[in-house]
Amino acid sequence: MNISADWKQRLFLVAFALAEIGSAAAAELVDRNAIAETIKGDVAQLVAGLNAHDADRVTAYDAPHIISTECGSTSTVGVEADREGFRSGFAHDPDWRVRLIEDTVAVAASGDFAVYRGIYSEDNGRAGVLMTHKTNFIAEFKRQNDGAWKIARYSVSNMERSHS
Repeated sequence: MNISADWKQRLFLVAFALAEIGSAAAAELVDRNAIAETIKGDVAQLVAGLNAHDADRVTAYDAPHIISTECGSTSTVGVEADREGFRSGFAHDPDWRVRLIEDTVAVAASGDFAVYRGIYSEDNGRAGVLMTHKTNFIAEFKRQNDGAWKIARYSVSNMERSHS
């Protein structure tokens, strides 16, 4: 048996164990529930802006290079493109509103990334008739250098056919 090799293996294992303890301690410092509640509050403000047809409020939580993928629309990149898409949507459909059904937030152990998923009832007007359908909203949030949470990417997709 080579004592020198055995010593090196043990030292490596001790160093690895200490690193794991250090990263676990850092992860424990992250309050995932507080982050999830912050993100849910931010999305509630975004939804209030959508229901008020205020494109600036809707995009207040966009990261500078946000990627937006909306069902039935071309994907866009950037805050201005996202804002213009909302302005166009509001002008096209004055009945457009959403209501939260349920939502969840999964926060990374590092506390710098989170995924929001919300299911909403979405109302749209079609030829004077109010139509409703269920919509899935998934957003990737990233903590910014200033500590704020911003949406890096989101996707909106219909979960059912519209009905009156």
